[in-house]
Amino acid sequence: MENTKNPLGSEPISKLMLKFSVPSIIAMIVGALYNIVDQLFIGQAVGTLGNAATNIAFPLSTSCIALSLLFGIGGASCFNLSMGRGEKEKSPFFIANAAIMLFSSGVVLFIITQLFLTQLLKACGSPTDVLPYAQTYVRITSFGFPFLILSVGGGHLIRADGSPKVAMICNILGAVINVILDAVFIFGFNMGMAGAAYATIIGQITSAIVVIMYMKNFKTVPLLKKHFKLNLHYIKEITSIGMASGINQVAMMIVQIILNNSLRYYGGLSIYGESIPIACAGITMKVSQLFFSVVIGLSQGSQPIESFNYGAKKYDRVKETYILANKAGAVISIIAFVLFQLFPRQIISLFGSGSEEYYQFAVEFFRIFLFFICINFIQPITSTFFTSIGKPIKGIFLSLTRQIIYLLPLIIILPLFFGIDGIIFAGPVADFVAAITCLITISIEFKNMKQLELAQQH
Repeated sequence: MENTKNPLGSEPISKLMLKFSVPSIIAMIVGALYNIVDQLFIGQAVGTLGNAATNIAFPLSTSCIALSLLFGIGGASCFNLSMGRGEKEKSPFFIANAAIMLFSSGVVLFIITQLFLTQLLKACGSPTDVLPYAQTYVRITSFGFPFLILSVGGGHLIRADGSPKVAMICNILGAVINVILDAVFIFGFNMGMAGAAYATIIGQITSAIVVIMYMKNFKTVPLLKKHFKLNLHYIKEITSIGMASGINQVAMMIVQIILNNSLRYYGGLSIYGESIPIACAGITMKVSQLFFSVVIGLSQGSQPIESFNYGAKKYDRVKETYILANKAGAVISIIAFVLFQLFPRQIISLFGSGSEEYYQFAVEFFRIFLFFICINFIQPITSTFFTSIGKPIKGIFLSLTRQIIYLLPLIIILPLFFGIDGIIFAGPVADFVAAITCLITISIEFKNMKQLELAQQH
């Protein structure tokens, strides 16, 4: 009975995708704007060293997103799979346990960052002249880690409850506050890096408050005090399902750290110096993050539809959702490719001015590193798909392909032969091979689903 009542199992896929993906995409774009707006204001007010500092801090922000997705997507997927199977008594434990883990992990990360701030920033590849700017920024932003993790992860739990618009409002509210306060603190009060940091954490705290208020009035099932008691059984299930998405972010963090260190070393051996390549790569990553926000928003929007229908054994609807997400992803990717190839200098100029060497490296890095962005939609959508249908091992493998299995070795090996150019060409090679790997894996899974459908008919 549960399956027929739930719109996830009966409404047209295109209608459901619009309902869940559009708010999710908006929420993800707004989340990406936290980092980009800081970089825009810092680039204009502080300059190249400020831009480099935000890139040094970026791996720590990524670690927050990793924890958000580990417990947020894990909790949301477990909840939807459980509801799809009609387990209404069990389902709320996944949401409540995920919420507690989101905030607690943020507190732990804050403490670690405060205790080992300088060591962490040096490990992230900070040149000496950039370090004071990075210290100022991260010392303050780390106070917002528990709230950032709760707001991003909580958005997934809210979407799982069938309220994607609330998740969107949660992120938009925080980002709008961040943008307004960035302008006030950086330019109005002349607070520089510290102003950007304070604006960021105030926005994050606001978003977290919205999540907490929603949890008090959860729609699908009531969340009671007993559900918020930590239970290792539920946490284990949540982490096993959310691992693929979380590991993808950890992989990104490791790549960012190795990339920063490689750019600093090989930049020092080139005409560009240590700081210019790090600043330029930071801008490129932040801008490409906007694109990935759209694609990840698409994959997140498809997650509750795929989870519920797989749990309800409606395999045709599962496949239809995946294919539709990829079609939309292809359109977005082609638009991004055209913009990034035609207007790199104009995009880079938004983040402040620099020397001719700065622009020379920035344009080359932008065009070549992101050359295969036209097929980059395949990997996030496919890895999330396997997580959604309760196959985390395959999801984890595909999450690791682009970042760890392909890109990381290439960043280390290619510069040995080609210097800093080797780092630039590592990006498109990794993107291409990762997309091919995903296409092979999904074609095998679709054949398996066909067998399940035939078995059902008999």
